[in-house]
Amino acid sequence: MHGRRRAIATEVIAQVYVGALTLDLLLGDVRSLKQKRSVIRPIVAELQKRFPAVAVAETGDNELYRRAEIGVAVVSATAANCDEVLSACERLVAGRPDIELLSARHRFFSDED
Repeated sequence: MHGRRRAIATEVIAQVYVGALTLDLLLGDVRSLKQKRSVIRPIVAELQKRFPAVAVAETGDNELYRRAEIGVAVVSATAANCDEVLSACERLVAGRPDIELLSARHRFFSDED
């Protein structure tokens, strides 16, 4: 069998992880929904700009002036990368002086779930 190579079948199993971050925020001196939007929109825009691979949206507390919930999602080949990206997003939001981060919830899902 000179000159012939034996084909070896290999199976590559790729993992897919989805990370979800829910941020519960208390806004500063906000007295209307219009003011609330003027605080939330720049936060969402900054997250999208700094982390272009994530999806970001205001996901809750839509009728409350001083409360907001922001959801962030990321897809990656490793859970560690998901955690790293979501933690960086959390730190970015927590560092803003115009809001107080009340809670942050990290959740991870894989194709095995």
